[in-house]
Amino acid sequence: MDRLLGAADSALKTLFAKPRAARACPVVPADDTRLRPEERRHAAALMRVNHVGEVCAQALYTAQALSTRDPVLRTHFERAAEEETDHLAWTAERLAELEDRPSLLNPLWYAGAFGLGLLAGRLGDRISLGFVVETEKQVEAHLQGHLDRLPASDHASRAIVAQMKDDEAVHAAQALDAGGVELPAPVKGLMRLAAKVMTTTAHYV
Repeated sequence: MDRLLGAADSALKTLFAKPRAARACPVVPADDTRLRPEERRHAAALMRVNHVGEVCAQALYTAQALSTRDPVLRTHFERAAEEETDHLAWTAERLAELEDRPSLLNPLWYAGAFGLGLLAGRLGDRISLGFVVETEKQVEAHLQGHLDRLPASDHASRAIVAQMKDDEAVHAAQALDAGGVELPAPVKGLMRLAAKVMTTTAHYV
């Protein structure tokens, strides 16, 4: 019961409370961000997608922590969720600076990701960790794509995305070291398809 209440508390905090980062938001010293209106809108859409990704990360890790019976692995997932909170706070703050909003469908994204996390957890710890490895690899590639697409003058957003990309690579490596197995190709393909639907929709809504 305590773990269920903790999962519910995590969902409410992710969706409705202002996230607080443990680390300072990445910056590029001495480089001011100066954006034209169309660049600001484009950057905001990309950062909204990134914010959705962090909402989903919270849901995934919370569900996986709830599913495992291994206390050490549960601590691993809970610590990863805490680290991802930095990303959630940074992207939310950047959206506000860009005078835009998070996705209106965040409760839906959270619920879907939580369900996937529960499913992965029920399939066993090694598969659950493998799901983390593949998810983080896909997120890392997605963030690299955003670095390529963000306006060159948007130093603030680019600094955040670059740090997020480095952090996701570390999370993938940690999950692999903890015993994650490689997922079958069809599963990877379905994950990419689901991510494509989410990112395309969140770009606008």
